[in-house]
Amino acid sequence: MTRQRGPAGATAVWAVAAVAYLVAVVHRTALGVAGVEAIARFDLGATGLALFSVLQLAVYAGLQIPAGRLVDRLGARTLITVGSAVMAVGQGVLAVADDVPTALLARALIGGGDAAIFISACRLIAERFEPRRVPVMVQVTGLVGQSGQIVSALAVAWVLHTSGWTTTFGVLAVAGAAVTVAAAVGIGAPPLRPPAPAARERFVPAVRLAAQPAGTRLGFWSHFLTPFSFNVVAMLWGVPFFVTAQGRTPAEASLLLTAMTLSAMVTGPVVGLFTGRHPLRRSWVVLMSAGATLVAWVTVLVPDTPRPLAQLVVFAIVLGAGGPVSLVGIDYARTFTPPDRLGTATGFVNTGGFASTIIGVLAVGVVLELVSPPGVSTYTLDAYRVAFAVLVVPWVAGVLGVVRSRRRTRVALARAGTVVPPLREALRRRRTR
Repeated sequence: MTRQRGPAGATAVWAVAAVAYLVAVVHRTALGVAGVEAIARFDLGATGLALFSVLQLAVYAGLQIPAGRLVDRLGARTLITVGSAVMAVGQGVLAVADDVPTALLARALIGGGDAAIFISACRLIAERFEPRRVPVMVQVTGLVGQSGQIVSALAVAWVLHTSGWTTTFGVLAVAGAAVTVAAAVGIGAPPLRPPAPAARERFVPAVRLAAQPAGTRLGFWSHFLTPFSFNVVAMLWGVPFFVTAQGRTPAEASLLLTAMTLSAMVTGPVVGLFTGRHPLRRSWVVLMSAGATLVAWVTVLVPDTPRPLAQLVVFAIVLGAGGPVSLVGIDYARTFTPPDRLGTATGFVNTGGFASTIIGVLAVGVVLELVSPPGVSTYTLDAYRVAFAVLVVPWVAGVLGVVRSRRRTRVALARAGTVVPPLREALRRRRTR
């Protein structure tokens, strides 16, 4: 496969894809700042509100592998253009929706369009940049996308509170249409290369082969474990929890969401540099992030009184770091997958974090209703403490998956001639040098 090596051209094409991903994240997270308004507009309870996000995420996760196959067959430009257009239509439908079925249709469209954006950007990076730059560029792409969280927490929230529901989501639809045109014009044709053998394979065998390497499965579990706490808070339950249970103002809730995003933006390049320089130690980053996230939840949920703002800021910062750490899973897909299957493998890995997010978002909503009086739409701190505690279930599943698949990956590496020394020995060698 030949690559388009011109740094200026590659960077310009990447910039268009990164902006498309930023807007996709705004589309994805806009409902998170409109949760209170959605409850009132559609007369929802906690489970009903969770269903809005769960449907979007389920469509997104369900289309990851098909979208990856299409990226391998059709290229990044086509998928980013079509995905952006579908999301724009979804936001336009949501802008005028005044009943639950129409709103659910809109959220399904948003999830379907979103499914293709990030994995297409990852494929584009792998095609157009030198391998040593790929981990950092993927993290920088994630950083750009995370700034969409700030746009939602600040700009979308401001428009929503000043101009209302229809104007807010109508503006988002227009932004999506603009990105569609930019992607169609600005990304350009993919690098010339002969047809890939994987593109001619049937769907199920191709997916099985892409997901077969132990390292790719390690990528799946790494992506499953690290981002779901961040997503559960940022995409839906953060603002209601901070405002109604922790007694914070909407402005302070926006500050906390912004702190999460800034943490992700700062952490991303650091994680990218580390994984690029120490590829045999990537799993330690995943496990340390998971441990820090567990401690953060315990310090917030164990006390039965609202936490000081400073403690909530630390909580937000720790959860925010989990977002970019999840992209270590994408890097596993890159290093253990042949180039002609990279889109399919990336889609498989990317399914992990959104599967755990679906479990988390829905479980929190169901438990909130179970532990609260019937008909209540504002939930107490005690209800949130119980509901968020269920997130330990996907956390434990993710840790076990990472540890088990890491062991199998190291066995496969040893068979191929690469032995991963114990961390203690590696540190001793480093001190000796």
